[in-house]
Amino acid sequence: MTLPDLEAWAIFASVAEHGSFARTAEALALSKPTISKAVSRLEGQLGVALFSRTSRQISLTETGRHVLGHASRLLSEAYSAESLARAGTLLPAGVVRMAAPMTFGVQHLSPLLPDFFSQYPEIDLTIDFNDAVIDLVAEGHDLALRIAALADSSLKARKLCTVRLLVVATPHWAQRTPLGPHPRDLMQHKGFVYTSTPAPGTIKLSHASGETYVLAQTARLRANNAEAFLPALLAGQGYAVLPQFMVWDAVQKGQLQVLYPDWQSDPIALYLVTPPSSLRPLRVTVLLDYLAQRLAAVPWAS
Repeated sequence: MTLPDLEAWAIFASVAEHGSFARTAEALALSKPTISKAVSRLEGQLGVALFSRTSRQISLTETGRHVLGHASRLLSEAYSAESLARAGTLLPAGVVRMAAPMTFGVQHLSPLLPDFFSQYPEIDLTIDFNDAVIDLVAEGHDLALRIAALADSSLKARKLCTVRLLVVATPHWAQRTPLGPHPRDLMQHKGFVYTSTPAPGTIKLSHASGETYVLAQTARLRANNAEAFLPALLAGQGYAVLPQFMVWDAVQKGQLQVLYPDWQSDPIALYLVTPPSSLRPLRVTVLLDYLAQRLAAVPWAS
């Protein structure tokens, strides 16, 4: 039995991360031929191509995408082992790979990072800001923040807080727009439709009396990133159904007001999601605990 070509696997993961042999060679302080030969050697051993190459660019093949997560974890664990050996202690160290929704990640995750880095100077983060639901295992991520009503899966999930969806508009728009006491009146008006959902523009609302109503929005603007709605929304160009964390500050300042506050959408929540294995590096555990503590007491969810 021969050992895996660990160097070639590490170089493969680095090439996939940097997107070219030249950038990888520069990042690893190796020659471009060394990088190319390592990848070719690995492909020869496997009997299958990992990259599709043209004169101008490279891209992962289907097999390359399938094995990238395993190679990335292999490289990450190697870096972690070296850090621990050099430090001579069990301090958390190494790279943590995570995914987070775009707007939430930029607005509410990023501000937490300086303090985390101060507490754990040996931990580095790679974050994929993406509203799509990413396969953590296939993509080689250690954890993800997700805002959803989670379906049953093999992943482990820790609920941090409830996230309300609010129907909002500017006070000026609400004042000049004839709205009755029922959200069906919104059908006559155009709004902003977030498309990264199973049924874009369709929101089920429930009243305390037990009545339910499915709001089907007519779009003034459709987009897969709700942050794109804010300039037009704040300019009074329509209404939107947005998560509380996006509009909480504007509501507090009076720039937006909540329409139909007695009607609630189906509950969703903010979760920390991890692969099914109960074994995880210390660097991942401390990040999970840090985020759980900081995000469980956010003011917009109170």
